[in-house]
Amino acid sequence: MTTQREQVIVTGEELDALLEYLADRAAALVGDPERTALVGIRTRGVPLAQRLAQRWQTRYGWQLPIGAVDITLYRDDLDIAPRWPVLKGTEIEFPVDDRVILLVDDVLYTGRTVRAAMDALCDLGRPKAIRLVVLVDRGGRELPIQPDAVALRVDATPRERIEVRLREIDGEDGIVRR
Repeated sequence: MTTQREQVIVTGEELDALLEYLADRAAALVGDPERTALVGIRTRGVPLAQRLAQRWQTRYGWQLPIGAVDITLYRDDLDIAPRWPVLKGTEIEFPVDDRVILLVDDVLYTGRTVRAAMDALCDLGRPKAIRLVVLVDRGGRELPIQPDAVALRVDATPRERIEVRLREIDGEDGIVRR
């Protein structure tokens, strides 16, 4: 549900089309499906990774392993955060060594979340490569991190928030600017 302060950027129906586009773009990053895995960054990267995997299963018959990475303890702002961190858990039940990892997130902004996710992944092993797949790139990087596959680029000021809403978490699909 949107409020007066929110602007709908993408409706639920449009989000499905963006996911189709992202699935096409990201499929080009899968060289050997037997040596590739999807890892979603908690929270919204996980259902996005699952949706990509479902599309690829239907289209290509690929059954890529899917994992989830919790970056909470890898954040670089834990010492300035005013609350105790809530751990949601990393769930990667496959070896990451010598595998191409498609790291999936909803919104790319400063790059700090992605850096933390890469640190967490590398603590589990040595991937052959990590490729970044994001639904929305809103610009404003603080670190030299760029997506390998992106569905939508949105110009946003530092004071604006771009929020992806997914039915698995939020009960509805869409993207809003706040």
